[in-house]
Amino acid sequence: MKRTISAEVGKGSVSHNSRKFNAKNTDPERSPLNLDYCNENIKTVYHQMFDKALEKYNAKLTRADRRIDNYYEKIRNSKQEKPFHELILQIGNKDDMSAVGENGQLAKQVLDDYYQGFQRRNPQLRVFSAHLHMDEATPHLHIDFVPFTTDSKRGLETRVSLKQALAVQGFKGGTRSETEWNQWVQSEKEHLAAEMERYDIKWEHKDTREKHLSVYDYEKKMRAAEVAELDEKLADKKGEFNTLSKRIEEFEDGEKGISEMQNLLDTAPDYQLPEPQGLMSAKSYKTKFVETLIVKFKSLIKTVMVRYFKARDDYHRLNQYNAKLYAENENLRSDNKYLSSKNNQLSEKIKDYTLLRKVFGNKQIDDLLEKARTTQLSKQRDIRFNNNDER
Repeated sequence: MKRTISAEVGKGSVSHNSRKFNAKNTDPERSPLNLDYCNENIKTVYHQMFDKALEKYNAKLTRADRRIDNYYEKIRNSKQEKPFHELILQIGNKDDMSAVGENGQLAKQVLDDYYQGFQRRNPQLRVFSAHLHMDEATPHLHIDFVPFTTDSKRGLETRVSLKQALAVQGFKGGTRSETEWNQWVQSEKEHLAAEMERYDIKWEHKDTREKHLSVYDYEKKMRAAEVAELDEKLADKKGEFNTLSKRIEEFEDGEKGISEMQNLLDTAPDYQLPEPQGLMSAKSYKTKFVETLIVKFKSLIKTVMVRYFKARDDYHRLNQYNAKLYAENENLRSDNKYLSSKNNQLSEKIKDYTLLRKVFGNKQIDDLLEKARTTQLSKQRDIRFNNNDER
């Protein structure tokens, strides 16, 4: 038996997946046959995953306007990340793996076995909603997850990032067709194919050109994927720029400049990426818009780097000078401590000397001092004479 494997990016309708409502393409009488693995509230999941990192991040900030009050809402409104992602997997189609026949039950078993190892294979993808549907034409599996990375140097230590999450799991982007997501989906297909083999089902590979699509739909789909990849690369460049900005924001002059550049990036037409025109190819889109924008970004980043390293040099010089002053101050503290000790000793001796004069009288003390000085001078002369004889 040979069957195809379909893997699609879902829209992520958790209410539909959990059957809080039934669409027209579902059969409510067969809904009890569905498998509901988990269905957690995503906002609760975000609190569990990110609250600790969020609290630590906010505690470091010196400006209240940079605080993040709700991390879920921040990601939901982000242009770089999505709150969660959905993968939909299906074996065969409605003709050869119909949900109402024996093959449908076989597909259900294979998909169930596959899902049992999903979270173990993907520790950086936090699954919060997963459902295997048997009430539609063909059995299929919805897996909704939050991709995250830890020990991040930018933003929250633990934060949402599909690119970094997949990179940690060993999937790093290469060519246009070998993005992190494409590599990971291919790997998951292979895991599903391995489960199919256990039930004597071989993986029938589909035509990668997807001939069942019209030429227009195919070109549109490919262009959308390529543009999405370019957008991701641009987002990374913008992220690098923001990182550099944050590293010098505590310098008064640098902070003002960064604020102006940030506003420039967010609002100036020259730094915005326009929508693709018609059926413009990704190559034309890249040449006409993306490369030009990247040149502008590079120029802007170069300016920031020059200012940053100048500020860093000034900062290091001040640190060195401050260290020198600190060392000198410590030496003075040590000298002062020593002199204070000697002064205390002398003060005690003066008290004793004054007491002796009161008890024995000034004349007797003066005679004793004179006799002592005479004896000392005599010893010094004897030492000098002995040294001269030895020579």
